[in-house]
Amino acid sequence: MIYDQFYSAHRHGRKGIALLIDPDNIGQNHLDILRSNVNQCHIDYVFVGGSLLKKDHLDQCLRFTKKHFDVPSVLFPGDVFQINTRADGILLLSLISGRNPELLIGKHVTAAPYLRRSNLEIIPTGYILVDGGRPTTVTYMSQTMPVPRDKPDIASCTASAGELLGLRVIYLDAGSGAQEPVSQDMIREVKKEIDIPLIVGGGIRNGDQAHAMCEAGADILVVGNAVEKDPSQLIEISTAINAFNEINQFT
Repeated sequence: MIYDQFYSAHRHGRKGIALLIDPDNIGQNHLDILRSNVNQCHIDYVFVGGSLLKKDHLDQCLRFTKKHFDVPSVLFPGDVFQINTRADGILLLSLISGRNPELLIGKHVTAAPYLRRSNLEIIPTGYILVDGGRPTTVTYMSQTMPVPRDKPDIASCTASAGELLGLRVIYLDAGSGAQEPVSQDMIREVKKEIDIPLIVGGGIRNGDQAHAMCEAGADILVVGNAVEKDPSQLIEISTAINAFNEINQFT
């Protein structure tokens, strides 16, 4: 079970890495380059999805990940139409940092009957959008304001409320193409308030950032936009996370 992997790593302090693939931004040639880089490093999960899909490449992307990557493929959906049963599981995202009812519960009501009949592992996830220094697609599409990056108390209280409501994962996201990643202070504050896995993504561009975020308390780091631009960065970031695990004997 995917969540069991999340939770076991969280309990034992082992850090993980998820490669985020946006089907709208990835062509077959880029997928082949990604596969070459993945073969040179270690990843734990592949997340597939995006805020806006103009091209119908989701199914193609999942076929590729299932064939070539020996790790779980997890949907990271921006909308109901991004559900696909070729995946192993789905982060059922509730945008708890915003007040848009459609993204808190509305879309979930529409998706529920289909998800019930699917073979997907459902992972209820509290999604917290964080200011990454520039407007992002998810900010516009969700019609919500991100949590200010210098207000870790807002993020920690929001995350705590999500856990109390029964959500099983918290996801702090600065958004695709963020100028700045989620701050270490915010990660630390959120980590203090919750006892469920913490996923952090957006704006992670190098190994030093990844190592610092692991130290701050992130359980799983998600890399996507930087790797789209330079797939070799996946090797650097993965190496940093693996080095952290080795130094702290979380192998």
